[in-house]
Amino acid sequence: MAIEQYKDVENGDNQGLEDLQEPLVKLEKKVVSYEDSESDESVESSCSIAMVLLSTSVAVCGSFEFGSCVGYSAPTQSAIREDLGLSLAEYSMFGSILTIGAMLGAITSGRIADFIGRKGAMRMSAIFCIAGWLAVYFSNGASCLDMGRFFTGYGIGVFSYVVPIFIAEIAPKHLRGGLTTLNQLMIVVGASVAFLIGTIVTWRTLALTGLVPCIVLFVGLFLIPESPRWLAKVGREKDFHLALQKLRGKGADISREVAEIQVYIATLQSLPKARMVDLFQRKYIRSIIIGVGLMVSQQFSGINGISFYVSETFASAGLSSGTTGTIAYACVQVPITLIGAVLVDKSGRRPLIMVSATGTFLGCFLAGSSFFLKAHNMFPEFVPLMAVTGVLIFIASFSIGMGAVPWLIMSEIFPIDIKGAAGSLVVLVNWLGAWAISYTFNFLMNWSKSGTFFIYSGFSVLTILFVAKLVPETKGKTLEEIQACINSDSRELPILK
Repeated sequence: MAIEQYKDVENGDNQGLEDLQEPLVKLEKKVVSYEDSESDESVESSCSIAMVLLSTSVAVCGSFEFGSCVGYSAPTQSAIREDLGLSLAEYSMFGSILTIGAMLGAITSGRIADFIGRKGAMRMSAIFCIAGWLAVYFSNGASCLDMGRFFTGYGIGVFSYVVPIFIAEIAPKHLRGGLTTLNQLMIVVGASVAFLIGTIVTWRTLALTGLVPCIVLFVGLFLIPESPRWLAKVGREKDFHLALQKLRGKGADISREVAEIQVYIATLQSLPKARMVDLFQRKYIRSIIIGVGLMVSQQFSGINGISFYVSETFASAGLSSGTTGTIAYACVQVPITLIGAVLVDKSGRRPLIMVSATGTFLGCFLAGSSFFLKAHNMFPEFVPLMAVTGVLIFIASFSIGMGAVPWLIMSEIFPIDIKGAAGSLVVLVNWLGAWAISYTFNFLMNWSKSGTFFIYSGFSVLTILFVAKLVPETKGKTLEEIQACINSDSRELPILK
């Protein structure tokens, strides 16, 4: 799920600078002149990036933990239900309560990260995840199991906000894009590793492996500096200079970047803060429709239901060993996610997400057809192969576009003055959708296995139509150009006339 959903106004992104109107025009010109000047290029090239890379490596342990939590339920469903005697409803609650905790974590993460700092928020998240995994490991019934899953959910909800923010705030301009993509990649890697390890160890042992990234993160945070931008924001000037110098290297001239950050933060603090009710003004409504619509499309493709319970899905299709399908599922995600990261700035956002949605439709339709054939005792020898192929097509297609592109578009379509409030709304919708799908998946599969996948394929068709009709192409456009496009198109929407 994750992730670039929080390109916050504080992160210093050049695109964010472009979106500021009257108050930041002078600052934007100053930043551009810095980037274009030969002296600034020489400063950036002379910077030591060792500490930036170390800091990023520590932070993305939180992303890996995110993936580990998401991937935990897939290979453990049958073993947990058998060992603890859980009903289908009880296990569905265990699987889905992660998203409830994550939703609360995401909602509160902004204030937490602003109050105790980026490092403090990550440290707190690690503690929640450690407590959650230990509760899962020692659980003897549904209550302790659910509590542990909820705690890990809350921890990854905070991680989902603070990790990309921290990376964006510490990275030099010329490395920011590449380093922030590591967040999404490590989420996928974490989920894949959980899938793979879960096929060879018990569910209690797998819970203990979830402690490893938390411990590495917790220890690593003592070795890296706090976000300089947060330090500047809270008025810790001395610590701000020391942290930035440590990140850029002893010999780097940080005076220009110091001035840029100080002026930028001062100007941001002078801007009025948007309220949730402000989001429904006419000039913002199309951006809101696009952001919310993309999150609904992403979640109702069925991703969290399919990924949470993939092993049982393969077993239901008649695969002799769900392990084989689960391993294949895990191995597909990482390389396809990398391909998607490369294509997003080459092919454009709209084509990539429409191709991705077409693939999720085909995958779900193929999987649904396999269960339909099984229910009618037709071509039984082909049913397992069709189901596995359909699910693998689905996850490959989702990974190449539907996973990351909605978050990228969301970060580009909201004006800077409502980005915080709009981001909170969109994240809330996303996690609500994640809970709805992960909780209802097992019940839908009991109702009709083929019908479940056909429903998801129908949502993929709606996604294609939605993107074709309402979502603008944002590739290669400044945020002002994107806003001009959205505002001109919004006058054509019947809802606004």
